[in-house]
Amino acid sequence: MTTPVCTSASNAATRTHAYPSFSSYVRARQPVLLRTARSLTANPCDAEDLLQTALTKTYVAWERIEDHRALDGYVRRALLNTRTSQWRKRKVDEFACDELPEPEVPSAGDPAEQQALHDAMWRAIMKLPARQRAMVVLRYYEDLSEAQTAAVLGVSIGTVKSAVSRALGKLREDPELAPVR
Repeated sequence: MTTPVCTSASNAATRTHAYPSFSSYVRARQPVLLRTARSLTANPCDAEDLLQTALTKTYVAWERIEDHRALDGYVRRALLNTRTSQWRKRKVDEFACDELPEPEVPSAGDPAEQQALHDAMWRAIMKLPARQRAMVVLRYYEDLSEAQTAAVLGVSIGTVKSAVSRALGKLREDPELAPVR
């Protein structure tokens, strides 16, 4: 098994003689730019490769860059764009297929048991005081929000929250619903 060898971002600087200012820029700014690259990747070797790719792109565009005082921003943008491209390319892990996979259907259980549970739940709800019962039905059977339930009943949201909380506590304590827990 071979160990991956990190390439050095300074290799881009040693190979560039056409632009002496590029070489001096890389020598001066490499540590800062490498820290930026490391913040974009988890692996130090990947960070060095990322920086080298961004510096290569910068070298190719060196003559077109008008303001050399903004080079750090240019290289950072190249780092980010390159990393985004790498991330997008790696994300291909879904494949189209001719048939959809069968969804996992949870076992429905015995319909008689489900009906018995349904009946026990309604009996427990009917034991609640009328106001709590109304709030539980509106919240969980009519699927209204706390604010909507409060508006329908003409009470505050806090009243709905506390009444529903007490009602659920009573339902949890109901002996007829003990097998569900």
